Amino acid sequence: MKNTENILEMKGITKSFPGVKALEDVNITVQKGEIHALVGENGAGKSTLMKVLSGVHPYGTYNGDIYFNKKPGEFKNINDSENVGIVIIHQELALIPELSVAENIFLGNEQASKGIISWNKTITYTKDLLQKVGLDIPPLEKIKNIGVGRQQLVEIAKAISKEVKLLILDEPTAALNEEDSENLLNLLLEFKNQGITCILISHKLKEVLKVSDSLTVLRDGRTVETLSLKGEAITENQIIKAMVGRDLTNIFPDRTTDIGGRTFEIRNWNVYHPQQSERKVLDNINLHVNEGEIVGIAGLMGAGRTELAMSLFGKSYGKKISGELYLNGKPITVQNVSDAIEHKVAYVSESRKEYGLILIDSVRHNLTLSNLKQVSKNNIIKDYLEIKAAEDLKKQMNIKASSIDQPVVHLSGGNQQKVVLGKWLFTHPEVLILDEPTRGIDVGAKFEIYKIINELAEKGKSIIMISSELPELLGVCDRIYALSNGRVTGEVAKEKADQEVLMEYMTAAYGR
Repeated sequence: MKNTENILEMKGITKSFPGVKALEDVNITVQKGEIHALVGENGAGKSTLMKVLSGVHPYGTYNGDIYFNKKPGEFKNINDSENVGIVIIHQELALIPELSVAENIFLGNEQASKGIISWNKTITYTKDLLQKVGLDIPPLEKIKNIGVGRQQLVEIAKAISKEVKLLILDEPTAALNEEDSENLLNLLLEFKNQGITCILISHKLKEVLKVSDSLTVLRDGRTVETLSLKGEAITENQIIKAMVGRDLTNIFPDRTTDIGGRTFEIRNWNVYHPQQSERKVLDNINLHVNEGEIVGIAGLMGAGRTELAMSLFGKSYGKKISGELYLNGKPITVQNVSDAIEHKVAYVSESRKEYGLILIDSVRHNLTLSNLKQVSKNNIIKDYLEIKAAEDLKKQMNIKASSIDQPVVHLSGGNQQKVVLGKWLFTHPEVLILDEPTRGIDVGAKFEIYKIINELAEKGKSIIMISSELPELLGVCDRIYALSNGRVTGEVAKEKADQEVLMEYMTAAYGR
């Protein structure tokens, strides 16, 4: 008979923040050696519950009881939880950009003898760990030089370097393409075979159903139900209904398409790596977007999608950038972010924590930061103007916050993303570049983001959308470009596009 011993019990967990009750009487039980999924809309309390478990929210700051391996879990910090074998990988990565991959993996867990670090041992272990997570990069490569998706894999390598008994992964595949996501899911199954218990927080329900043994649904800070996935088949629609409290029949909202003339055009765009001056990252890129059109950018990790977006937005990435930009048929010069904003170009980054938000500041200040002129008179910010603008944007974006003065650090990932999008809409852009706009967002919030994108297109805005999820590009975009190895390898109209066609272009081999 299979061992059904519980490794974790959380009973009656209640946690409040100023003005918000994030968790109320939450109960969850996880069996030893299983993959237990935790799902719910943004703001449902998933990340907060795991922060309670791991000691990020210390013992004494919440009500309820935790039992780990049948012993009380009174964790006052992350070290306390890690010492008993609980390791959490947060949705917002916690790596130090200026340190190497190896240094980040063993930070706080140095491979040392008598106080002296053994770099040979560190590098050897790092290579082994990177191989386990399917990452082929040098151990001494700096974190700042690799993309968000690869940084996620470094976090997982860091986690498994410890004596882990319960591994908590908060949206681990959110930044990964399909192939890398598949490899990671197989990795979780391998961990399971090794006796490691996993709690998987994910909005990708196909992945949840593929690897999980059981599933707990949270809604509005409460436990809705726990389902076993071993017996009767559970469908995505059943889970969605439990998450949102209603049926969600259409994943992508209907849209009226009225595409006009060419607004934004990129000609012969070349970008070199910021540190490796001879390495060409983008090679002779040519693409355009029309008025009222949503244009997708598809590509595997490392294809150059984010590098393209950031280089266009005021040369925020790259060196030796050359090429021409045209707005409404006229050439424009964009040397910095101010120039981009002046020319009505906005960019929503894939990394809201690093580039999108001031986490310790309020919703109000984050929303208005990109266009302070509109809330100022004689170069002095007027509270009544800023409050009005922030309240309007909060309502327009349906941001779930106790007030516009709530610090954004206390918002869920999805609501933080809405703040970033709202901030750039406040600049009244004509061209909006969206880099993974629904990364780490649940199905309900995704629908809201899609509606906002559609409304902007219907108002004549030109939108460039980067996504790792091909069904999303196919469901939202009018036309899709594919990138491979820094080059445009294909352009497909929505009517002729499918995942196979796009993948063929995305994997096209072009030499340098």
